Amino acid sequence: MTQAAPGRTADEVDPRPVVRHERLHAGRVFDLVRDDVDLGAAGTVTREYLDHPGAVAIVALDDADRVLLLRQYRHPVRGFLWEVPAGLLDVDGEHPQAAAARELAEEADLTAARWDVLVDFATSPGASNESLRVFLARDLGRVPEHERHVRTGEEADMVERWVPLEEAVALVLDGSLHNPSAVVGILAAAASRAGGWASLRPVDAPWPYRRGALPA
Repeated sequence: MTQAAPGRTADEVDPRPVVRHERLHAGRVFDLVRDDVDLGAAGTVTREYLDHPGAVAIVALDDADRVLLLRQYRHPVRGFLWEVPAGLLDVDGEHPQAAAARELAEEADLTAARWDVLVDFATSPGASNESLRVFLARDLGRVPEHERHVRTGEEADMVERWVPLEEAVALVLDGSLHNPSAVVGILAAAASRAGGWASLRPVDAPWPYRRGALPA
């Protein structure tokens, strides 16, 4: 195993040359692609992965430090998961914070006057290029009833529950919650609050692993 050079411990965008790219399947949300990647001395390897538009999620925190969780059916895991509001970055040119505000309104009938970047993560970097940004939304309000989104499919019967942040952390740690956006977002919110919210970043903070920001 090669030792890393001394310096800051941080992920680094440093793409290896792709000598061949092929789309194996065009899906409704994401594609399955295959790349032949030149790793230099290690040779050329073939990797198949999901080419994903990316997504945003929202930890909505009310004045009592309760986080909003939504119960939604997820067919791939054949069950109902408690999640934070989230959605795809599938509108061309839409700013991630605007996408988050749209998803919060559509899924939870909520608005927020205060937005911050809480945490970013790659959902499954060995199998997908999906990058997800979790926003912290505060100073919440309700979308007027006549402007509310009509939810369909799995979203039609979502149940909402407001859970104290400390209780939500306990639910993550005892194995009750499994949705990655909820797990990462809840733990990040608890850690940031413990530090006086000093870790929060502005909504325009760099996001190097978002698909549009990565080299082709």
